[in-house]
Amino acid sequence: MLTAHFAAPRLEAFSPYGYDERQFCSPGFDLPVGLLERSKYGEFPEYHTSADNLGFISAAHLEESFQMIVRILDVLENDGIYVSRNPKCEPQLGKRGLYQAIGGDKDAARKQMAMLWALNLADGEHSVLDMAERAGIPFGIMADTCKILEDADLIRRRGD
Repeated sequence: MLTAHFAAPRLEAFSPYGYDERQFCSPGFDLPVGLLERSKYGEFPEYHTSADNLGFISAAHLEESFQMIVRILDVLENDGIYVSRNPKCEPQLGKRGLYQAIGGDKDAARKQMAMLWALNLADGEHSVLDMAERAGIPFGIMADTCKILEDADLIRRRGD
């Protein structure tokens, strides 16, 4: 196993040298293409040689990669920008039954904070991902919270 060669996930700046994404990102296309990989070209000597083989792949690494891709797709599918329908003050959440909507939940305090952050950042500029990162709250909780607030008619998706 070459587990020592695999690093923690990282985002790297585009480079015109490397893989196929450089072709898709050329001036004539400029498509938003990226690359997901466990190891980068040149990080292990067997790369693209006859010594490269399936023995370097572990079930654990495949599962970890799969879970990371699922999380990325979740963000891509559920991100959006919201606008408050009541931007000049914080609405009364209790009378709308929103505090009860999260009561008894082990994440209730975090979901309550997510509501406050979402209401504050629903300015038509911040995405759900922006909100989650700013608040330090998992994306899934923030996305679910925005849906609750949207269903309560307190925020709306920009463009709707």
